[in-house]
Parts: sequence; structure tokens; C-alpha cells
Amino acid sequence: MTNAHAARAKRQALAIGIALFAIYNLNGREIGGIDSQPAKFTAREVAVRHTLVLDRVVAEHPQLADRAPFARDRQGHFRNAYPMLPALIASVPATVGHALGLIDMDAPLAPNLIAVLTASALTAAGVALVFLAVGRIAPTSAAWLTALALGLGTNLWPLASRTLWQHETVTFGLALTLFAWLAPDDDLRRRDLWIGGIGLALAGAARPQVAPIILVMLTWIVIRLGLRRALIPIVIVAIAGTVAIAANFFWFGHLLGGTALIESVHPQTHGVSGVLSPQPLTGLAGLLVSPSRGLFVFSPVLILALAGIGPSRHYDSRVRLLWLTGAAGLQLALYSCYSVWWGGHTYGPRYALDLLVPLAPALALGFARLRASRVAIALAGAALVWSIGVAALGAFVYPNEAWNTNPDEIDQHHERLWDVGDSQIHRAWKSAASPQNFDLFDRAALRRPAG
Repeated sequence: MTNAHAARAKRQALAIGIALFAIYNLNGREIGGIDSQPAKFTAREVAVRHTLVLDRVVAEHPQLADRAPFARDRQGHFRNAYPMLPALIASVPATVGHALGLIDMDAPLAPNLIAVLTASALTAAGVALVFLAVGRIAPTSAAWLTALALGLGTNLWPLASRTLWQHETVTFGLALTLFAWLAPDDDLRRRDLWIGGIGLALAGAARPQVAPIILVMLTWIVIRLGLRRALIPIVIVAIAGTVAIAANFFWFGHLLGGTALIESVHPQTHGVSGVLSPQPLTGLAGLLVSPSRGLFVFSPVLILALAGIGPSRHYDSRVRLLWLTGAAGLQLALYSCYSVWWGGHTYGPRYALDLLVPLAPALALGFARLRASRVAIALAGAALVWSIGVAALGAFVYPNEAWNTNPDEIDQHHERLWDVGDSQIHRAWKSAASPQNFDLFDRAALRRPAG
């Protein structure tokens, strides 16, 4: 790649990031659930009161004391039961905005605003990094289509970009690693190893469930460069993991921290017998083709990644692209074994968001193959339009369609996940836009009411 070509690609990536950030925020609202709320309030507490404790938040909203994500630590304080990294990242713009007087973090909607700005920035930056990475192995047109498909044709739009779900940090972290390492071995420098290691550390610290992807990507770089050169990212990931585990044990007396408490309530909350499912094939089918949770139902454009697996096998042997597809496959297998594979109250596939970055190279090569067939181009175009339309429905309608709770609670009536006649997409299409749209364009997102 010439210097001129590289400079042009960087300008295009910047344009993609800015455009996605703007599109993500067009609906002007946070789309979250109870699981995402502790992170945004923790960011506020760090910015305003310089503490990770959520006692004041629970005092303001006593009903939160009964919610598992607001967990008591060993000292009796309420804390975010989920990994702290997304909240710490969000606390940076919160602190800057509050210190400069740009945002009153005690304003009613200020935590929501910080959550969506942080999540949308991380997600948009992640897609831009993916564009730069896959542009090295596929034509520019295929890289553009890959960015469009991931950025607007998946739940990165209505879910990852809309609040601090952890997925936004995973997307950015894995994209940073892909950007650093998706190049021939001879082109990888010490700096690239540091960047890739930091990316994996971010992803793992934000969401330990993506350990399979991290392990496979570390193995990928060891096989390519040898153990000695790969020690840099291995040590970085090990340090991040050690710090996270130590914090978990210090606060909650468990290596998994508050996550263990959340998992323990699955039987009563989600109507399952335990963390692992006795029917992993059901979970696999659900993650891929459930009418209301299937990845290929909500984002059929991703089927093109299957068409890119063949070219991945024959691509430059120094890059070994199949390891990335294998990382996504192993992660999918893990989530298939998870008893709550549908992700509770959400819009479409949420857990499958973690597969998108490792699948991106195969998707780009799949797009590159379209030039050989007009029929394939037409089908791919239809799949892309459908994917973007479904994602937009989620961004502007969910949860106003009330599919997760009406007519029956989805966490107790799992058969509804397979109901073709009343799918979440169909319900969203028939429903009005969310009344919360554009809430963050109000003064309440920046300032407390007068008096």
C-alpha cells in the first residue's frame, strides 16, 4: 500500500467514524436495560464524587437495591456488578464535561447522555478501524460495504452504540487488535504488538465472556510470530486479567465478582435450570435463525461471511485468516451452551455482537466475490437493505413494540422465541416510534431544572 493510498484510507475511515457517530445519535435517546444502568451511574459518580460506590444512586432510586446488577460488596456498599472498564471509560468524558461546565452530571438525563456518547463513539471508531483493517486484504469497495454492513446492518446500531452494554468496548478493543495485526508478518512492528495486546485487554476486561476470541487471537499471533515476539500482547492481556480478577475478589470475594451473583439468579429470573444449557444445539439454532433473536434473520447480509471462508483459506499464508473465523466460531459455540442464549430483554441478537469483528475479514472477502455474479449482487443488496432496515427499526422503535413482555414474559415463555407469526421484527414494524426518541436533545440532558 502506497503512502498516498494509506492516507486516503485514513481519511475515509475518519469520514466513516464521524458519519456513524452522527447516525447512531439521530434518535437522541439511550436504549438500555437494567444490566446497562450501573455503568452509566458509576461514570457519573466518578466524575462528580470521585467514587465507584453507588450508595447515593440507590438512595435516590431505592428500587435498584433489589436489582442484581446493583450488587453489595463485602463492605456493604452498592457497586456495579459488571466489569468496571466501560464505566471507567465513560467517566473520562463525564469528568471533562463536568469540570468544564459543559454538562451538569447531576442533570436528570446527563448519565444517559454520557452513556450514549461513549458507546456510540467506541462503536463508530471500531467500525472505522475494521474498514482500515479489511482494506488491506480486499478491494476498497468491499471494505466500504463491510463497514456499512457492520455499522448500520447489525445490532451495533440499536444496541451496542446506544448504551454501555460492554459490547461497545469489546467491538472497539477487537477492532483495534484487528487493525494492528491484519497484515503480513513482516509488516508487524513492536508497536503493532502493543496496540493489539491493548485491544485484547480492553475487550477481555470489559467482557470476560469473550475469552475464547482472545485466546484464539493470541494463539493466532503466536503461530505467526513465535512465542518470543508474541510475549508482549500475552503479558498485556495477563496483566489486565490479573487486575480485573483481583478487583473482583477484593470487592465481592469471588474471582468473577458481581457476575457470579447475577448468574445465580438466572433460574428465577430467566426460567432456566442453571448457567449452562442441556441443549446447546437449541442455543446454536436460536442464535442464528430464531425469528426474534437469530443473527441471520436480523442481519442476513452476514451470510456473505460464509462465502468468504473459502477465499480466507487461500489468502496470504502469512496472515492465516481462518484463525479469525475460528475465533468467531468458538465464541458462537460458547454462547450456544449458555442457558440464556437469547440475552433477556433486548432487541434481536445481543450476544452475537461479539462475533462481528472476527467475522469482518471473511465478510469483506465475501463482498469481493460478488463481482462474479449479478444474481449474487442482487441478493446481497436485498440482504443489506433488509439488515439496515431492521437495525433502524430497533434504533427508533424498540422497546415500544413491547415484544419482550407482551403477551407473555419472554424470560419465562421461551417458546415465543420461535414464534414466526409474532416475531419481534414484525411487531416493531407495526408499532409506533419510541416516545423517548429525541429526549437527549432536551435541556434536561445538560442542566438540572431551575430551582
